[in-house]
Amino acid sequence: MIASPQTADTTPTVLALEHITKRFGTFAANDDVSLTLRRGEIVALLGENGAGKTTLMNILFGHYMPDEGRVSVEGKELPLGRPKAAIAAGVGMVHQHFTLAPNLSVLDNVMTGTESLLSWRSDRKAARAKLASIAERFGLKAEPEALVADLSVGERQRVEILKALYNDARILILDEPTAVLTPAESDSLFQTLKVMAGEGLSIIFISHKLNEVMAAADRVLVLRAGKLVAERRATETSKEELAELMVGRRVARPVRQASEAGEIVAEAAGVDVVENGVRRLSDVCFLVSAGETLGIVGVSGNGQTTLAKLLSGLARPASGTLTILGQDAGQLDARDFVAIGVARIPEDRNSEGAIGDLSLWENTILERLRDPRFARHGFVREGAARQFTDGIVKRFDVRGGGPESRTRLLSGGNMQKLIFGRNLVETPKILLAAQPTRGLDEGAIAAVHGEILAARDAGAGVVLISEDLDEVLALSDRVQAIVGGRLSPPVSADGLDARKLGLMMSGEWEAAA
Repeated sequence: MIASPQTADTTPTVLALEHITKRFGTFAANDDVSLTLRRGEIVALLGENGAGKTTLMNILFGHYMPDEGRVSVEGKELPLGRPKAAIAAGVGMVHQHFTLAPNLSVLDNVMTGTESLLSWRSDRKAARAKLASIAERFGLKAEPEALVADLSVGERQRVEILKALYNDARILILDEPTAVLTPAESDSLFQTLKVMAGEGLSIIFISHKLNEVMAAADRVLVLRAGKLVAERRATETSKEELAELMVGRRVARPVRQASEAGEIVAEAAGVDVVENGVRRLSDVCFLVSAGETLGIVGVSGNGQTTLAKLLSGLARPASGTLTILGQDAGQLDARDFVAIGVARIPEDRNSEGAIGDLSLWENTILERLRDPRFARHGFVREGAARQFTDGIVKRFDVRGGGPESRTRLLSGGNMQKLIFGRNLVETPKILLAAQPTRGLDEGAIAAVHGEILAARDAGAGVVLISEDLDEVLALSDRVQAIVGGRLSPPVSADGLDARKLGLMMSGEWEAAA
């Protein structure tokens, strides 16, 4: 990434949030927070999961009404609770959780809300040309007529970014914009944002990736427990200081130790998977042993989602063989996978991992309704379920509510911790972890990595599907790259580095070896 010049203190202020307070019941998500943003400035907003970052930005964009405080854009007070007013004032937002309509095309999603309802026809030709120009300029590949429902998580995130850029915002808010982008895509995005900032665009981005914060931001603001606790110039701080400011203590990620693999718990030979008439996986071969972690790395959209479905019983081989814990997976459904000891961390926590309108305890036992501890004779044992969930909340530091709270009120990271906790509170035989730390803060990442390593050391066979190269290198014993629905031959993680992984992800398997 390239560095940007520091914004001078004399540069006009384009955005001011003053004494913002927002409560949900007795919980203060934001507590008397004030901040400013100058023209052409890039500000990073850091904090633990549940610290109030997204809530604050949702107040700015009009999704939430604050209990106290005011927002001004270019000196004019912004009507609160009205997203249209924010957009009209030149504020654009890329949400962490997707706001796309899955039954519409990419182009339709991008165009939504940009044309008057009184227009007698939609100018799709001009919109398509503008979208293509933006996509090429920012290096965000997108097929205009593709149905959003058919896109991977990473591809949907690109559409969200394109949608915001399509509206020519002067102030751009990005909530975890690179959570599903590759390092090269992230570098390209931030380089482009630097150019745009140089032309007067002002940017606030929420991120847990300290490398990109240090490289891209002019200033860094740190929230903790809803309060603004620190402000630093990026050139005058360090990753170590920022991590400590975020969580209030020194953070160190666990280190993988050498282990001896046990018996094979999962094996695929020549597996093809066809979905909706399209071949998503071709001639896939791998094996996973107890007590080891197999890392799968690749650019988003190369078949990771289908591979995760295959390993959780949501997709079946069209040809080839897949054996799970000694059983033919072609004869098993998703419920059977859970019953025999396969735990799943899905890549999309909102659509696959949890039901937002259910309580924490209801989501925790969704996959355990046949467990006599939680249900007997068709009746749920709510007391036992609440007690079980309370233990998960405490052990995995799920913040934002107790067992009775609605799951949708959790931050994205805390929802991820809840899903992780319900799968690892009891050691599984196979752990499928797809993008397990997406959207987590540094402290939570360290805790999740520790839990994955503990499950491996306790004898679980772990399949880690991740686009975070550092994560794959830190946790994996062996690594395979997925390119165009095919898996590379496995290589030992010892001696691997980001350069070799990059070659593998681009299909240069022999060169990487």
